[in-house]
Amino acid sequence: MHTAKISGTGHYVPDRIVTNEYLSTLMDTNDEWITERTGIRERRWVEEGDGNTAATMGIKAARNAIKAAGIEPEEIGHIVFATISPDYYFPGCGVQVQEALGIHTAGATDVRNACSGFIYALSVGNAFVQTGMYEHVLVVASELQSPFLDKTTRGRGVSVIFGDGAGAVVLSRAKDGESGIKSCHMHSEGKNKEELTMKGFGTQHWIGELLDNGVDPEIHYPQMNGNFVFKNAVVRFGEVIGEALKQNGLTPDKIDCLIPHQANLRIAQFIQKRMGLRDDQVFNNIQKYGNTTGASIAIALSEAVDEGAVKRGDTVCLAAFGAGFTWGSVLLTY
Repeated sequence: MHTAKISGTGHYVPDRIVTNEYLSTLMDTNDEWITERTGIRERRWVEEGDGNTAATMGIKAARNAIKAAGIEPEEIGHIVFATISPDYYFPGCGVQVQEALGIHTAGATDVRNACSGFIYALSVGNAFVQTGMYEHVLVVASELQSPFLDKTTRGRGVSVIFGDGAGAVVLSRAKDGESGIKSCHMHSEGKNKEELTMKGFGTQHWIGELLDNGVDPEIHYPQMNGNFVFKNAVVRFGEVIGEALKQNGLTPDKIDCLIPHQANLRIAQFIQKRMGLRDDQVFNNIQKYGNTTGASIAIALSEAVDEGAVKRGDTVCLAAFGAGFTWGSVLLTY
């Protein structure tokens, strides 16, 4: 078995900054209400007509990751793309990356696991490298969410949370003696599938039904039972991080950087306190970008590398929880 290492990271976020103050002009909310409940002060939303889509943002992030890895696009053996906001119902965004980057006829796998999407995609890419199938795998996570949010007081509990953006990594076969991904852990609990969901665009609703009855906007907006999701998230985060540490014989103090899914700053702070981690052991950027769902860990990892918060040789733990419910963790040496 080979070891997969992260050889390059990259991210892209739209230029448009949407502040809490701006949202207060659209709905009954304010900066204090949003910041206290979520930790978010601003997020990035695309401008209508600016050309940004889940695929195009992912392509920009992928270019940055490939450049950082010091390889050429044609060296990529496979593409794994995670999103719940694809450009098309089908095909998936992976083939758009393949076309845009001119990556010969490399295969493309698409993952739809919402907030845990990058963890699942990274696990798939890791397996491809471990088994020797590919030397380099491109893993991309990108979300375009702002056009599908209910930007009224009715939807404020969800709409103030989410942002747009993309992140990517290149996984490469480690050389002898090099470290990389130590273990991946994934779980799901489908009985809670409707606690965090968007039911629209699914085949439960036939074309005839929509034509006869019109489109119910409720099914096309994200719905979340916030308190229930929060209570489950803090439990599952702790479990899956502990699972990764136990498998590798480590204790929390050995983590150089924990990068949790950027869902809610209060969740991250709860986990940090319970694990006894210092501020410099946890990386959060939800304050600037909001919850970018599947892309959040990929963006945060790339930014942490750029800022020097994650350095070569560091022990890094990535952990996510989200719709499904699905959750997971990856422990690696960067």
